[in-house]
Amino acid sequence: MAQNTTHKRINRLKAHLKQENPTLASCVKSFQKLDKIACKLGLMNNEDTFTAHVSWWPVISVLGTYSAGKSTFINQYVGEDLQRTGNQAVDDKFTIICYGTGTASTSLPGLALDSDPRFPFYQISDAIEQVAEGEGRRVDSYLQLKTVQAKSLLGKIVIDSPGFDADEQRTSTLLITDHIINLSDLVLVFFDARHPEPRAMADTLRHLVGDTVHRSDATKFLYILNQIDTTAREDNPEEVVAAWQRALAQQGLTAGRFYRIYARESAPDISDEQVRSRLERKRDEDLAEIEARIQQVEVERSYRVVGLLDDTARHIRDDLIPRLAQARQDWRRRTLWLSVPVFLLIIGLFLWWSISGGHWDGFYLDPFVALPIPVQIAVAVAVGLIAWFIHSKLRAWAGHSILRRMERDTTLGQDREPLLRAFKWNLRAWWDSLATTAPRGWNGWRRRKLNQVIADADGFVQALNDRYAEPSGREN
Repeated sequence: MAQNTTHKRINRLKAHLKQENPTLASCVKSFQKLDKIACKLGLMNNEDTFTAHVSWWPVISVLGTYSAGKSTFINQYVGEDLQRTGNQAVDDKFTIICYGTGTASTSLPGLALDSDPRFPFYQISDAIEQVAEGEGRRVDSYLQLKTVQAKSLLGKIVIDSPGFDADEQRTSTLLITDHIINLSDLVLVFFDARHPEPRAMADTLRHLVGDTVHRSDATKFLYILNQIDTTAREDNPEEVVAAWQRALAQQGLTAGRFYRIYARESAPDISDEQVRSRLERKRDEDLAEIEARIQQVEVERSYRVVGLLDDTARHIRDDLIPRLAQARQDWRRRTLWLSVPVFLLIIGLFLWWSISGGHWDGFYLDPFVALPIPVQIAVAVAVGLIAWFIHSKLRAWAGHSILRRMERDTTLGQDREPLLRAFKWNLRAWWDSLATTAPRGWNGWRRRKLNQVIADADGFVQALNDRYAEPSGREN
């Protein structure tokens, strides 16, 4: 039943993307190929799908400290007072904002996001429950969905985060924050220029900056010093900016753009005409660049999805499969080290009993030779079954000892759950020989299918390049 529901959702997704972006519709089919491979390897359940872990819509996330002007910026972008604003924390939820068909804005509970695979928070409650027991049932306390009929939101999803204070954040909230960062095409990180002592926010800066500068997609982060108009009252307004730049540099942000803006509508009067003109010019230039990046998220979304397809396929081939193969090799080695002494002991005890009892006539065991041939066959079969039973018990004990070691392995990271599931899948296959280290379900045919998905991803990139670029200058 769950699998049928998954197929229906995927079919609806393909139907939508076929009209909007045919390349991404083909990308869905490649993700389905990965689903089949992952299921055969035991890396995921049959009802699960990689497509549910992809944001198929362009995502813009807005992170930052309390009172940094995030909500004001979003309201200005949307053209409506959608989010509450204020100097204190006014909202403790992540708000997902998208286009709505109604004339008035609508607020929906977190359940609307947790249960809909079209949004990037599908089944987020399960992930929350894993890191904070009991919190998964309170998904409405973490998420909400708002819709508004604004043209600027067509084809986009904007995520507004609660004010970020690393000292106060719960584990589940940090989980959602990291989830948002990973799925976003553009991340706007806001800081409040009215608090010129960034050293007091070391923990916040470490998470918002220090953990992101070394990412392969670091270019999607825009660091914005908001409400810079307040520096007009300072004797040396440039020192405020310099203090923030030094604080960010200490976290590793030594390159990239550092934007300085403030709200056009709420800005106070600045008596010094020269200062006012300089601040307005800088604000308008930086806002124009930010808005230009926002307009590019659709293009960046396409490459992000294709890149995720390629990364997922390569991760299975280059990381998960070798880890599983190593686990099976350790399992085989431990089984051997258990079986050899046990069977040597059994054989030694049998030889001691038979020799001391005088049951051998040369190379013939008298009690066995004296039996009728059908009985000899039955005894041989029984001995074989007993040997197989002992071996299977030793094999199972060795396998579960490897599993317990994997459960304690802190280096598995995000791969922990699929690797444990896959190894348990291997343990259940009692008929599977340990003569090979190849994980259960892995063979040459699936290797070729996985390599074909990687090749498909390269083809999708070329298709996107053909759509968005033409070095020759020819008209399409």
